Amino acid sequence: MAKKPYHRKISGRREQLGPYPMEKLKKVKQPTTLITDDIPRFDEREHGFARTIRGDFGPHLAHEFERFITKHPLGAALANMAGIMVPLVDGEVAQAKAPLPEAPQVLSRHIKQLGYFLRADIVGICRLPQYAVYHHDLAGNPVELNHKYAILIVVDQDFDTMYGSTGNDWISGSQSFIGYSTSAFIACIMADYIRKLGYPARAHHVFNYQVLVVPLLLLAGIGELSRLGIVLNPFLGTRFKAAVVTTDLPLEPDSPVDFGLQEFCQKCLTCANECHARALPDGEKVMLNGYENWRFDADLCSKYRVSNQGGSSCGRCIKLCPWNRPEGWTLDLVRWMSKDAPFLDGLLVKMDNVWGYGKQNERYKWWLDLEDVDGSLKIPKKTS
Repeated sequence: MAKKPYHRKISGRREQLGPYPMEKLKKVKQPTTLITDDIPRFDEREHGFARTIRGDFGPHLAHEFERFITKHPLGAALANMAGIMVPLVDGEVAQAKAPLPEAPQVLSRHIKQLGYFLRADIVGICRLPQYAVYHHDLAGNPVELNHKYAILIVVDQDFDTMYGSTGNDWISGSQSFIGYSTSAFIACIMADYIRKLGYPARAHHVFNYQVLVVPLLLLAGIGELSRLGIVLNPFLGTRFKAAVVTTDLPLEPDSPVDFGLQEFCQKCLTCANECHARALPDGEKVMLNGYENWRFDADLCSKYRVSNQGGSSCGRCIKLCPWNRPEGWTLDLVRWMSKDAPFLDGLLVKMDNVWGYGKQNERYKWWLDLEDVDGSLKIPKKTS
């Protein structure tokens, strides 16, 4: 069940850049989730965790948030590493531009290969729409970001670890932060590299986003929107975190993808039925803030993840999703049935229980169920 090796597969005229054959996915002009032209920009202060800190859910949860990220010592160590990279998101641009190829498709290929060299699992590119830029940041500062393109950097949270967990035990927060901290590392290096080439670039990661990641993942063809309210990739499921680099380096955008997820998620209610927070809907899609989606309750999710007394955070919906599978024939079957035989989606959900990937396999548990005695988190202030 180990991760695929990082190498390029060359077959005829087709070359696979990263560990997953993203080029094989069906490309479409628009995301399979309807996105209208009337989308208000979002205020970062209205996210569930920001509201928890502010005390909107009561003083007890506001206090619990103080140790939320640092609850497990491994999660605290990973979060501190991400915090160290906050001052590195931006910097000076070289005065002279490097002699680069003029073709945007060549530069895009180069940037993607750079991402894979730095150990990203998937890299995608899209144009940066203004509706995906925050209106204000957590500190209440107006956000102005006019870069043309966004580079999406995706990092797997590790299937084997997810297989050995319940999904909401002590390793859950650390799984989030292995994705957050690693993608932050890649994004900061990539942004600095682009600036040294003579083009403006800014990294956006867990403690310093200026953009909404979900719409950018859709536009960059990383996946489709799932019932969980987050983007699902057909090779990783929702078992990933992403950082972003925005830039004016002339690039060629990727296209959105369609692998049959909308019909699958409409029939499969596994995540909604198993969510301990009762935050995931079991009904139809609705239009909300200009998007068509299943209405996820971010408040309930945030409250549960912050107050979880039996672990650190929660990723149970990610673990139980039928798309959270190791590379092999079972995941191949999921992809084929969803794309070419959607009438069998219901059978696939039943088969998922037989395969047992949603259950904890303690043979894969390697971590210690510990609570951090220090609880400190060293995050520098946001850069402007």
